[in-house]
Amino acid sequence: MATNNAKQILKLVGGKSNVQNLVHCATRLRFTLKDEGKANKKALEALPDVLSVVQSGGQYQVVIGPQVADYYDIIMKELGNTNNDHGIKKPEKVSFTKIISGAFTPLIPALAGAGMVKALVTLCVTLHWMSENSALAHVLSAAGNAVFYFLPIFLGITLAKQFKADPFVGGVLGAALLEPNFTQLIGKKGLYIFGIGLQAVDYSTTIFPIFIMMIVYAFLNKGLKKAIPKQLQLFLNPMISLIVLVPLTVIAFGPWGNSLGNAISQCVMWLFKFNGAIAGMVVGAVYPFLVILGLHWGLTPITLQNIHMFGGDVIEGAGGIAQFFATIGVAIGAYLRAQKNSKMRELAGPTIVAGFLAGVTEPIIYGIVLRSKRIMAAVAIGGAAGGLINGLFGVKLTQYVFYNVFSLALSPLKPMFIGLIGIVVAMAVSAVITYFFGMDPGDEIYLATNSNGNVVNTNEIKGNEESKNIEPTIVVSPLEGKVLDLKDVDDEVFSSGSVGKGIAVLPSKGEVRAPFNGKVLTVFPSKHAIGLVSDNGAEFLIHLGLNTVNLKGKYYDAQVKDGDEIKQGQLLMKFDLDQIEKEGYSMQSPVLWTNYKDHKYEITVKAGQEVEFEDQIMTVNE
Repeated sequence: MATNNAKQILKLVGGKSNVQNLVHCATRLRFTLKDEGKANKKALEALPDVLSVVQSGGQYQVVIGPQVADYYDIIMKELGNTNNDHGIKKPEKVSFTKIISGAFTPLIPALAGAGMVKALVTLCVTLHWMSENSALAHVLSAAGNAVFYFLPIFLGITLAKQFKADPFVGGVLGAALLEPNFTQLIGKKGLYIFGIGLQAVDYSTTIFPIFIMMIVYAFLNKGLKKAIPKQLQLFLNPMISLIVLVPLTVIAFGPWGNSLGNAISQCVMWLFKFNGAIAGMVVGAVYPFLVILGLHWGLTPITLQNIHMFGGDVIEGAGGIAQFFATIGVAIGAYLRAQKNSKMRELAGPTIVAGFLAGVTEPIIYGIVLRSKRIMAAVAIGGAAGGLINGLFGVKLTQYVFYNVFSLALSPLKPMFIGLIGIVVAMAVSAVITYFFGMDPGDEIYLATNSNGNVVNTNEIKGNEESKNIEPTIVVSPLEGKVLDLKDVDDEVFSSGSVGKGIAVLPSKGEVRAPFNGKVLTVFPSKHAIGLVSDNGAEFLIHLGLNTVNLKGKYYDAQVKDGDEIKQGQLLMKFDLDQIEKEGYSMQSPVLWTNYKDHKYEITVKAGQEVEFEDQIMTVNE
């Protein structure tokens, strides 16, 4: 919606060619137009997110409100212009976990839904409501297995997007690893490509090879774009990428991943021979990350061999099953920690069910665990705790099964009682750590949302408790000076009340202090305005002077930054009152409650009254 409206705004001000410059302040887009006659003011004001249009000081001002930065970013991309101070952004740091999370986040609904289908099939077959060999079971199994089997294709698409490459070429690169001409080579010996031995392996459900392939594709794609004329890029770029990367992957990346998995399995077996307790703890801690990289399959041959030769496998019995239930524990902790109606509860609830019933934890790993380093630590510690217990007592897996409540009913562990204790400990430890320490305070996925998916409550989350009687927010004056009625402010956008309800202050002192306990939403780049949110969810904008965005931060000194927790009375900003007025700017400073719709408020001061810090000016009821 915002994207379409922003593009429409650009069109209605006369298009790209009519925009000479664009900046934004706390509430409005400030266009400098080559010809204001080309702008359609009436059509602009008819747009749903435009509050008003003002022509002032040589600028064509389109008033949006607190969401103005989102519109600004979209329009700047359309303009392709970052020559002004507000258009320049620091390059975002890219971490390994962020790449993985970004690759899997779009797939979470598909993974979660498929996991629930697998759980449903398992339940129906176990309760004999459906024959395992029936046509319906096979069709539903196909529906549940598809996203996991074809994971390289989906990851090719999402990773290519992450790396700013062609997502459909990325998908084709992943699909090549699953195409029948290649899969029929699996298991055959004496295969060569360019004289190099080929070890064809099954790449379904794997992620490691496609990750490496996409990283190389990102660099190759950039190089090809520079080297190949634009007229030929449409077919040459993808053609060369396919010819180079698919053979390179099946010759090097895939087998290397297999070899790495085999090396890991040998190290694990040596560790169990050395000390079972230590080995169980290490495997339980490391196993989740092997699953993330798809390297855990390297342990499968040893597990099958140990069950066949010795009647049980200690790797899965100690560490494998511990990490599995530690992963479910993370989802339980995240579910309990999140607020009611939050996105996290929507995600965690079904994944817990899918984990218990179908033994599918990929949605938990990629949707929850990889969201933060804290949760990654939680699953590792939980797996280590359960693995330590199982390894200490030599718990073995006697049947190769997918872990779920139904397979546990078959008593696949020996001794079963100790194995269950290890499972409970792993699950409890990871759940407790996630509950108390796993949440990233800046992650809105834990906060309650409305029917549109927008966050509606920014209260500090305290376990699973919901506040039934939220006290009104008492707002004290963030400025010292003379109170002005909002309608008397010399700016029709503020005086109309379209941006928010409140008062204005003509300050007598160059300081801004926190009007309540809460958090800093944003300190605007020009520092002339600051957005705050109270502990009860009331959002306020303090706008220091009129048109002071043009000072570009001169004479302002912010004492806080975005995301800082604040206490009532805390110093937020210093500004040189005299110098700003000498520059010719009015210091009428609106103090506005911006998310006022459908809520009650009361202004407790009168125009002309002098206020000091800590004097109550307003109450709002959220």
